[in-house]
This record gives sequence, C-alpha cells and structure tokens, in this order.
Amino acid sequence: MLVATDDERIFEAVTGFGGRVVMTSAEHETGTDRIAEAVRALPEATHIVNVQGDEPLIDPRLIDELAAVITADGGPDMATAANPLAVDDPAVADPNVVKVVMALDGRALYFSRSPLPFFRNPVAGLPVYRHKGIYAYTRSFLERFVTWPQSPLEQAESLEQLRALENGASIRVLPTEDKSPGVDTPEQAMAIEELIQFH
Repeated sequence: MLVATDDERIFEAVTGFGGRVVMTSAEHETGTDRIAEAVRALPEATHIVNVQGDEPLIDPRLIDELAAVITADGGPDMATAANPLAVDDPAVADPNVVKVVMALDGRALYFSRSPLPFFRNPVAGLPVYRHKGIYAYTRSFLERFVTWPQSPLEQAESLEQLRALENGASIRVLPTEDKSPGVDTPEQAMAIEELIQFH
C-alpha cells in the first residue's frame, strides 16, 4: 500500500505509523492525476486500486473484488463501485453525493452530482446508485488518462471519471451492498470520527 499526498501533515502521520507514503505535486487537478504521479515509484505495478481518502470506512473486500475485475482477462480500462440508495433517500438530491447510471452489462453510462436518473416515471426495482470513491485501473490506461486535458463534462461536474467516458474509455461499475459513508463535508467528517471512536 502506498499513500499519495501533497500535504506534509498527512506525510508525517503516515510515516509516524510506519506507512509508505509519497509526496506529490500540489498542482494536480484530480486524485487520478495524483495517483499517476505516485505510481512512478512503483514501476513493477501493472494494475492500481485507488481508495480515495474520503472513503475511510470502505469494506476491504470491495478492494479485492475490484482488483479481481481489473486484472481479469479482457477486463475494462477502469473499474469502480456503487451502492444502491432508496429513491427517496436525501442523498439522491445532495450534490456532494455522486450518482451513476449503468448499461445492462455494468458499464458506466454517466456520473452526476444531480439526481440520476431523473424519475419522470416511477420504475419498480430501479434504484439510484451512489458512486463510491474507489477506482481500479490498468497502468497503461492510467498513463493515457493523464495525457488527456480536462474534459468539458469533467469541468462542469467536477468529476474526473467523466474525462475517461468522454474519451471513450470503458468503466465497469461493480454494484455493492457496502453502504459505508463517504466524507464530503465537515459535518460528515465529524460523524465519521465519532463512528471510528466507537468501533
């Protein structure tokens, strides 16, 4: 495991418990761009799983599942995960919570901060999926990704995965029942800290 950061406080915290950490540029627009710099220190790595820092309670089994998807023969360029939400869950309308819709074969069609899909008509059994902050990539795809400029939809939504979609990449979305909350606001950070303290 390697922690990538541009923050000296995080660097010191990770080295303090004996972890492996690399300082990266503060100029990166996205976490994926930061990961691409960090893996230069790992020339032997052919596949990468990126667990974003705002997903501290993510189920470790999900990491293994995504690693299996990305390393499979004929696997996608990129993989990620999403958990279902009830249509009336307040998170559906929360722009801090990213939603995703998928094709029938599990490929991502679009990610958005808006409610997605918009239910003009009720459809029984069609959930809303919350995108989780975890990605898996092949090294060759990651190296291509960072050569592309930020795309228009990426800029509009502030979602780096849209750069991949706009450039024709295939993103496999793994549905999961892992409902661990992400950290998108200071209030959520406080709630996560309380959860960690009581476990």
